[in-house]
Amino acid sequence: MEAKLQRQQALSGARRALVLDAARAVFEELGIEGASIREIAKRAGYTPGAIYTYFDSKEAIYAVLLEESLERLQSSVAKAKVPKSTAENDSDADQAARTLQAKAAAWFDFYMQNPRDLDLGFYIAHGLRPRGLSPELNTELNRKLHAALAPCEAAMTQLGLGPEAALKENTALFAQGVGLLLLHHTGRIRMFNQTGAELFAKYVQDLLTRLTGGEKSASDDPEEEFKRRQADLFG
Repeated sequence: MEAKLQRQQALSGARRALVLDAARAVFEELGIEGASIREIAKRAGYTPGAIYTYFDSKEAIYAVLLEESLERLQSSVAKAKVPKSTAENDSDADQAARTLQAKAAAWFDFYMQNPRDLDLGFYIAHGLRPRGLSPELNTELNRKLHAALAPCEAAMTQLGLGPEAALKENTALFAQGVGLLLLHHTGRIRMFNQTGAELFAKYVQDLLTRLTGGEKSASDDPEEEFKRRQADLFG
C-alpha cells in the first residue's frame, strides 16, 4: 500500500512538473494576460479540467513559477562567498563592504545568467506595465524578493546607515542593477560600447566609496574587481 502511494505521489509530481514546464513556455510567448488554462493544458497534453486538479487559476501557476525562481535567487545569494581579508587590521566595516559586494554581485549575476527569470519576475513579456497577481500572492512573492536582497541592506546598516537610509540605498542598488540587466539582455547597451556587469561593479564601488567616507574597500579598478569577483564568487 505504501509503495503504491509513493508511485501515485511521484506520478502526480511528474504531471505537475509537466504542467509547470508547459506554462513557462506559454507565459514566455504570450505573457500572463495572453496565457490561458486552455493553452497551458494543450501544451502539457492534458484537458483544462486536469490542470485545475493542481492549480485553480493561471495566476496561481505563474505564482508557483515565480516563487521557484525567487527561491533559486535566494539560494544563489546565500551561497555567494564573501572573500576573506588578509589584512591584520580587518574591521567590521571592511567585512561589511566585502559582503555588500559579494551579495550584490550574486543577485545581479543570477539575473545576468537567467534572463527568463528576469522576465518572469517583472512580467516583462508583451509590454512594460504595472502588473501583479492577487494581493496575497504579491505580498508573499515580494517578501521572497526582498529576502534575497536583504544581505545587501544588512551590510549597509553595518556600514553605518540607519534602516530607512539603508532601504533607500538598497532600492537604488536594485534599480541600477535591473536597468543594466534590461539594457544587457535587450542588447541596447552596445550602443554605448559598455558592458552591464562592469557598470554594475563600478556602481557598487562608488556606493562603497560613499558609505565608507571616500575609501574604497576593494580594488580601485572596477574592471579588475569585476574579473576578481567572477573568479571568486562561487569558487
